[in-house]
Amino acid sequence: MTLDELRSRLGAIDRQIIDLVAERQAVSREIGAVKRSAGRATRDFTREKQVIDAARDRAAQQGIPPGVAGELMQLLIRSSLTTQERARVQAEGAGRGQRVLVVGGAGKMGRWFAEFLDSQGFDVTVADPAGAPPGFRHVADWHTLGNDFHITVVATPIGATDRILQEMAARGQQGLVFDVGSIKTPLAGGLRALAARGCRVTSLHPMFGPDTQLLSGRHVLFMDAGSPQAVREARQLFASTMAEQIEMPLDEHDRLIAYVLGLSHAVNIAFFTALAESGETAPRLARLSSTTFDAQLGVAAKVAQESPQLYFEIQQLNPQGLYALEELQRAMQRLTDIVRRGDEAAFVHLMEQGRDYLAHRA
Repeated sequence: MTLDELRSRLGAIDRQIIDLVAERQAVSREIGAVKRSAGRATRDFTREKQVIDAARDRAAQQGIPPGVAGELMQLLIRSSLTTQERARVQAEGAGRGQRVLVVGGAGKMGRWFAEFLDSQGFDVTVADPAGAPPGFRHVADWHTLGNDFHITVVATPIGATDRILQEMAARGQQGLVFDVGSIKTPLAGGLRALAARGCRVTSLHPMFGPDTQLLSGRHVLFMDAGSPQAVREARQLFASTMAEQIEMPLDEHDRLIAYVLGLSHAVNIAFFTALAESGETAPRLARLSSTTFDAQLGVAAKVAQESPQLYFEIQQLNPQGLYALEELQRAMQRLTDIVRRGDEAAFVHLMEQGRDYLAHRA
């Protein structure tokens, strides 16, 4: 066969693969419906392992690297789970047309919550001077609306959120109210003011980005701001998803987030800053890359695409943030000193200490 003929045959096979993926998705939707009617969980880890192991075995028989088959099946399973989770959220949603206000709904996380709550059957209004996602009722200023929403989500920049919470407390905002800020200390006054007015207020922190479609393996933090009932109501919104729900004290949040977000962001910002100011071109370094460099570069590239304003707020508004940055600075200075004096034993100690610490991360 000629090259063109072989390419044509390959194209036909590719189309068959896509058709089979579509058929698999359709069957997956039916499986999700059966699971819901039987009261079974969306995710079945035992079954997933069986599917992946069977694919790897089949690949080995066909002379295909088992790892390729395993990665392919994991991708297909993730796609199926996304389909099933969305269907469950829609089927089990308790919105029933109840009114929801998303302040800041034109932003990335505001939009995520608007779409998430809309999928559960809530009637969502977006209040944002920047506009609203297509299909949503919109007002520029939330002050022009009533205060009798079933749920109010405040998804504004951290620097503006406390003022909005304070204003909502003053007007007696009704229903469930929660913020989704990455830092909580600057919001404490507004949260306390709402609680003092008897409002059902709580505080959430979704530990995922606005592009997230599947919540399996993702975490949502819930903090009691003075109303245990509000925490229960907010958790119920995620009951039909596979997100892991974690309750934690409000006053512990920022200390831990200083490491989980602040430190990890800082490492990547320092990494790409060093590269950008090194004088070496990114394409040249990429051609010489290693497994570790590629992995770090991938994470750093994602960080570089995030909102600089949000990431600055996470660093600057967290009263615990400087401690993590100073610890990173001390660690880098210690590493530099060890390398400068050629102290192999100290270097080995650092590596072994890190290995021991990370071995217990699960």
